[in-house]
Amino acid sequence: MLKGLNQFEGEWQLTRIIKDRRNDVEGRLSGIATFTPSAPLELQYEEEGELVYGQQPSMIATRRYIWRGFEGEHASKIAVAFEDGSPFHVIALDRSMPDDDHQCDPDFYHVSYDFTAWPEWEAVWRVVGPSKDYRMISRYKRM
Repeated sequence: MLKGLNQFEGEWQLTRIIKDRRNDVEGRLSGIATFTPSAPLELQYEEEGELVYGQQPSMIATRRYIWRGFEGEHASKIAVAFEDGSPFHVIALDRSMPDDDHQCDPDFYHVSYDFTAWPEWEAVWRVVGPSKDYRMISRYKRM
């Protein structure tokens, strides 16, 4: 079982499949995700990879988040925030397959993590809204 935020520190090989049901398109990303300490109990998450989306030419895709750990009774939780610091979702490390929701009107995001094969893990997002309907599976493997 995962014990805390510091277990994510370092570089991870990232592969992602995006199944866009609304547009009947599949995307694939291959790249690297890096967790870098930025403050006590805080990691900066940065990913960069080559994204091929349907028949479109490949492009470089990037994302950044802030992962914050806790001490005391909440030490088994990680709060994930957007790059600007606004809240996104929470990961409960005391469960091998935690999940959480994020409402971003008019869209709804649900994430399920799977840490059962640690140090390989995945995050599966289901996103629905008036102009969105996709499933995104991100797999991470320690480099």
